[in-house]
Amino acid sequence: MTVPSRSGPARAKARTLFAAAAVASAAAVALAVPAAASAASIHGRSAGTATGPAVFVQTDNTAGNQVVAYDRAGDGQLTLAGTYPTGGLGGQLTGSVVDHLASQGALGYDAARGLLYAVNAGSNTVSVFAVSGDRLRLRQVVGSGGTFPVSVAVHGGLVYVLNAENGGSVQGYYVVSGRLVPIPGSARALGLDPAATPQFTNTPGQVAFSPGGAHLIVTTKANGSDIDVFGVRPDGRLSRQPAVNPEPGAVPFAITFDPAGHLVIADAGTNALSTFTLSPDGTVTLLDAVGTGQSATCWVAPDGGLLFASNAGSASISGYASSPGGALTLLGQTATDPGTVDAVATPGGRFLYVQTGGNGVVDEFAVGPGGSLTEVGHVTVAGAAGGEGIVAA
Repeated sequence: MTVPSRSGPARAKARTLFAAAAVASAAAVALAVPAAASAASIHGRSAGTATGPAVFVQTDNTAGNQVVAYDRAGDGQLTLAGTYPTGGLGGQLTGSVVDHLASQGALGYDAARGLLYAVNAGSNTVSVFAVSGDRLRLRQVVGSGGTFPVSVAVHGGLVYVLNAENGGSVQGYYVVSGRLVPIPGSARALGLDPAATPQFTNTPGQVAFSPGGAHLIVTTKANGSDIDVFGVRPDGRLSRQPAVNPEPGAVPFAITFDPAGHLVIADAGTNALSTFTLSPDGTVTLLDAVGTGQSATCWVAPDGGLLFASNAGSASISGYASSPGGALTLLGQTATDPGTVDAVATPGGRFLYVQTGGNGVVDEFAVGPGGSLTEVGHVTVAGAAGGEGIVAA
């Protein structure tokens, strides 16, 4: 079900007051933008009118993280437009091969404000870019409030970052004048077992807001196999403790919502998509679960009434249709390059771009009637083998 929004005027007023107080301490937390990164923020394109639409891909390279920008043509094919250092380092969880962050949402796009957020797992920071068509300008590099950030959630003037190591944590920020300002008292520890192995399956998978912004959801993967749901207060801070929803053996990994507002989870343990209702108290109720018949089903991308699950172990995409009542119908499989990870549909739903970690390739598909996928091309992203994070603007 669709979660109702909190009181608009009261919520906005509370956030404004807390943001004003938080701005004073922002300078102590924000890091200066490295000069080299700032100069490189226009690399690959000379001054002039920016173009669009665009697709942005994160490399997560441990020698220096980058966001690579591509122009999207009318037929869906991508053309390199520029490469933008984040001012931080990528990271790699122990045991990971094609998915170094083992997460979804490593890039976050704020269309309303024209901002792009990128995690730097190896530096424990988050980079903020201003977006103009296919061009980026690095505005800020700020501490993530924890260790090894892997996922970003955006809703209105709020951003939450998920840190994967040391038991996992989330840290909140206000968006103020195109920069992130840490929210005092917003950090919440997840309390996962930091010694659980292998590391890449026992760190949290994603952080995401519910459609109305009243809840913040975190998946714990094999470390508890839970869906944790925090309440979001009017000032942007979270409930002290989450509602913990066990999914024994399912290994909940990635999060999205269908058009009816049902929670959708990609379950890596059962290689399935599951739909749930989300109650105001944060508890979830299973509606349907349908297997992909594939291996390592870890990511899910929405496209209107369609859902596309990425299967890293099978090098494939599984298409689903979601009914208004949350029932799922498996539509079939489409082959990809090796190591299928993150995917994103364009705002109009005509194209699907699939990031594959085996060789750092992005596969380009046209979405046809009934969810059929037709490959229209592919691009190799330099230095992006094992990388995760892709958005379409």
